[in-house]
Amino acid sequence: MNAESVIGIISGLIGIGGAIFAGYEIIKKKPMTKLMNELADKNTSVTRQHKILSLMDKKLMMYGQSISSKFINEFHSNGRSKLAIFYDICNENDIEPTPEICNLFLGYDEKKFRNDWTANHLNKAVEVSDSLPQSKADATAGANVVYMSALLAARYPASCKRLTDILNKHNIPFAFLNGTKDIWCRDYMPVQTPGGKLIQFKYDPSYLRNSKYIDSRSDVRHVDKENNISPFFSDINLDGGNVVMYGNKAIITDRIFSENPNWERERLVSELSRLLECEIIIIPSYKPEYDFTGHADGMIRFADSDTVLVNDLEQDLKYMKEAIKKALEAANLKYVNFPWFEYKVKGNTDHAIGIYLNYLEVENLIIMPVFGVEGNRDAEALAKLQEVFPDKIIETIDFNDVALAGGILNCVTWVIKK
Repeated sequence: MNAESVIGIISGLIGIGGAIFAGYEIIKKKPMTKLMNELADKNTSVTRQHKILSLMDKKLMMYGQSISSKFINEFHSNGRSKLAIFYDICNENDIEPTPEICNLFLGYDEKKFRNDWTANHLNKAVEVSDSLPQSKADATAGANVVYMSALLAARYPASCKRLTDILNKHNIPFAFLNGTKDIWCRDYMPVQTPGGKLIQFKYDPSYLRNSKYIDSRSDVRHVDKENNISPFFSDINLDGGNVVMYGNKAIITDRIFSENPNWERERLVSELSRLLECEIIIIPSYKPEYDFTGHADGMIRFADSDTVLVNDLEQDLKYMKEAIKKALEAANLKYVNFPWFEYKVKGNTDHAIGIYLNYLEVENLIIMPVFGVEGNRDAEALAKLQEVFPDKIIETIDFNDVALAGGILNCVTWVIKK
């Protein structure tokens, strides 16, 4: 790709991203619950109903959700109750009624509808599996295959298509997983060892015990069975997103210790080393208020067996900067500072906007997210990645709607060698 093409792509993405994020600055003072009351009021004109839905759409952008223009233009309350309208908004626009979304619209958690929506959505994902994007490459023995939850295509069809189009362009085989409850398949799928074994860890992260996320915890045994996967099971509680591997080395944050309080630390590290057939390198995790997952894949990636990329430590908190440097020095790893930035989205502290290191790497291809904000940040990250990996093919992708939900490319993909 020549310089003019790169500049053109970046400029276009910045323009698109700027338009997208402009909506986040439009925060109306009127609470959504009051807008819902007005929407259901039989005296509200149809024109006003459409205006209200447009305002709701702007607020929903902060949560990575949207109301379609077709729905807005064709909407008429027809004397329905506020609850019936809420059901319609969610069902027709594929908006998951999480406790946060329920409280935003209604002022309380509509748990029965939330449970029914999840069950119906999972059934729908299975029913439409034949219409999922199809891989043009054969998953032959020895090939790396990219797996994604079928829910990614159902909930984020445009972003999913952008991703699968890139994979097809470079003949990378991919497939979709059935039986999942969220899109973050990296976390609940097995971890593959250098020798090819699949180790299925216990999937019970502390952050999913919060009522906001509890319905999003996939049953790993069910998912494995649904997709004909036969791993070795471990009772260690560990998310795949907290395992960054290269050759016979694996980096895991110290969140592993709080997630397994009944294990003595040295014994836990020794058992992980045995299971993963790797040297285990422990790095510090951020406090939950800064990163509720405590995963490594948004902090660090391997460039080669001796070098890692880290989110620019010069911008980091002083205690984290010193602790990460100390951990890397102890592991005899060199590091390269990589661009990242902090982006404020009102009402959303869990988004992943600004974290370029959560890219997808498969075979000789890297797909890096770009965000279209913060001046020339995207161009800086792209240039740095090309400098570090001069022999790899690097593609960029707009994945902002997924990033707003809390993760990016590494989070939504599970890559294994067949």
